[in-house]
Amino acid sequence: MPETAQFVDPRRWKALIFIALAQLMVVLDATIVNIALPSAQADLGISDGNRQWVITAYALAFGGLLLFGGRIADLWGRKQTFIVGLAGFAAASAIGGAALNTGVLLGARALQGVFGALLAPSALSLLAVMFTDPKERAKAFGVFGAIAGGGGAVGLILGGVLTEYMDWRWTFFVNIPFAIVAAIGAVAVIRDPVESRNTSRLDVPGVLLATSGLVSLVYGFTRAESDGWSAGLTIGLFVAAAVLLITFVAVESRVKAPLLPLRVITDRNRGGVYASLGLAIIGMFGLFLFLTYYMQVVKGYSPVRTGFAFLPMVAGMITGSTQIGARLMTRVPARLLMGPGFLVASVGMLLLTQIDLDTSYPALILPGFLLLGLGMGTAFMPAMSLATHGVEPRDAGVASAMVNTSQQVGGAIGTALLNTIAASATTAYAKSHAAGAPSRTALELQSMVHGYTAAIWWAVGILVLAGVIAITMVNAGHQGGGGTVAGSDEGAAEDAIPVMAH
Repeated sequence: MPETAQFVDPRRWKALIFIALAQLMVVLDATIVNIALPSAQADLGISDGNRQWVITAYALAFGGLLLFGGRIADLWGRKQTFIVGLAGFAAASAIGGAALNTGVLLGARALQGVFGALLAPSALSLLAVMFTDPKERAKAFGVFGAIAGGGGAVGLILGGVLTEYMDWRWTFFVNIPFAIVAAIGAVAVIRDPVESRNTSRLDVPGVLLATSGLVSLVYGFTRAESDGWSAGLTIGLFVAAAVLLITFVAVESRVKAPLLPLRVITDRNRGGVYASLGLAIIGMFGLFLFLTYYMQVVKGYSPVRTGFAFLPMVAGMITGSTQIGARLMTRVPARLLMGPGFLVASVGMLLLTQIDLDTSYPALILPGFLLLGLGMGTAFMPAMSLATHGVEPRDAGVASAMVNTSQQVGGAIGTALLNTIAASATTAYAKSHAAGAPSRTALELQSMVHGYTAAIWWAVGILVLAGVIAITMVNAGHQGGGGTVAGSDEGAAEDAIPVMAH
């Protein structure tokens, strides 16, 4: 029996605090800068054409390098990668906060993405190798899932407070104390089992193909949003992404020590988790985008009030993750939490398709947020645990990176796809109702709301599809003790019992 099965780290719960803090910092950064972007643009004189690069530079570096970061964690050691990621993320945040021109800010955002790609998979894989008892694993992943799901909404709140009462630069500087505390805690209490490292040589062709393919894919969706789906550059990027990623799969099936062992993604359960999580994130990103604009532009909320309006969704996510998902994960199959969770979230999204110019927050938006948060929290928690359950310890980093990759690609698709749908519906509504409109302003607002609801309807369908995929593809038993997970890949089956259950 492997040594990892014998050792129970007495400081694992203290370690969870610092791992969760680092994860919160990374997730916050995905939305906190969005709120501050108008202020940063005015202060630094960023052109409208370059404005999107404040978001895109981070997304490209983060999304493109996640698989590489996951494998580095397996090679170097997760603790070391975690600390390097924290230090680099803090330094990049300091540069971004002190930026005096557009170039420095964009460079800092790209650098944040690079170190975020080291930090995110190492954080999740540390949980995977430190918490092996099923009940403890459920509690740990309950906390982690709540942060992963609700951190984006918390970023909207924090971004609003910092931008309105301090300065946009603090949306960068706020990362520094997070990183310092997490790094000190990591040095003091985190233990990374040396025997779980992957000592194979780095698959350089795989790194180049995966990174360039994912960058082309994410950038393709970004260009689709701004240039249109039929633009030459957009099509070229998608074709390049397809060629590069297909070549990547072919290479990985032949090399001795692949960057992404195909056993990680061909396992039915992990494939179902990656697909359903990616789809769910498409819907969630659309919601954050449209509801933020709806509350600020249509309802006239301040940035702070807008951020606090999302709090019930955060509360729902925490409740679903820690009180439902964590309590039931060791008793019922994951699909019976993931599928119903995504479907409950789709009901909450369905309520939000009814928004109008004079919609009451307590009567409609509040219950929609609560259902959405409760459903997503319940689904996210077992999904994140199952994504690394039964994986060989040497593959924990890259399996964790695939969770982040599916979410990052899902976010890029969600932003581009749903924004395109909303823009088209807004334009069509404005043209068809121009004659009978009481005023130009009223028409603009009503057209905007119509576009949002059209896109949210698509998000409802996407969440339903995520639920169907979870129910039909994921066939694992519950993640309690007493046996392997049904459907685990053959290569990990032998290790599933001793590593994951005591």
